[in-house]
Amino acid sequence: MTLPLVLSIPHCGTEIPLDIEKDLALNPAQVAESEDVGTREIFGDLPVLSRQAARWSRLVVDLNRASDDYGPRGVIASADYSARPVFKTGREPDRIETLRRVKAYYLPYHEKLRESLDLPGLRLLLDCHSMDGVGPADAPDPGKPRADVNLGNNGGFHGDPTPQRGPITCPPQLMQNLAEALEAQGISVSLNDPYAGGYITMKYGDALRRQGKAALQIELNTNLYLLPKRKLDQDRLAQVRRAVWAALERICRKL
Repeated sequence: MTLPLVLSIPHCGTEIPLDIEKDLALNPAQVAESEDVGTREIFGDLPVLSRQAARWSRLVVDLNRASDDYGPRGVIASADYSARPVFKTGREPDRIETLRRVKAYYLPYHEKLRESLDLPGLRLLLDCHSMDGVGPADAPDPGKPRADVNLGNNGGFHGDPTPQRGPITCPPQLMQNLAEALEAQGISVSLNDPYAGGYITMKYGDALRRQGKAALQIELNTNLYLLPKRKLDQDRLAQVRRAVWAALERICRKL
């Protein structure tokens, strides 16, 4: 059964071109912390209409930001989520380098993603991420333990139904259906808490809603499948993959 879904996995990339790597202030272990670890393994082989998975590290370019977002956590981040400088002093990319990276690494991903959203039968764009088990210092929920899965449709935070940055990207009932399907697999779920959805969900969700379709962000708690030193527990990873597949298959029967 091919599910009527398009998957976006924007933060699973690990590669860094050599000309960029030499400018980084972070060591390899610190660089690895920017990967949404486990997302490629869990979502990468699900039978869907189309899948876009990042090749390049989000430190090269962040695909889940606007191409003209030049802030500290914008399309090219100057600091990581532990507030460490990404680049050596004096080696930060200037505007010309930023535009070059957007053209080389950012636009191809979004062009392919836009093309996939025109596929016949599409019902839902699912933007796939992972998150730490406890909110980091710079997160919306610092120090707070998190649910196994966070679903976001721009519906607000902490149960607040008010959209944060525009219209909701997925009907509340569909999001609730997925939450219940995941909970039936023994997975706890939070809605729009701590994340209500990022750039990709917002960018494409409004147009999809007008077409009777939807966009939804999903964040998996890495405590579900991660060992110390960010090593994957293959058995638990397989269990999570089966649970996610079963939940998605269940909701897709009603789409």
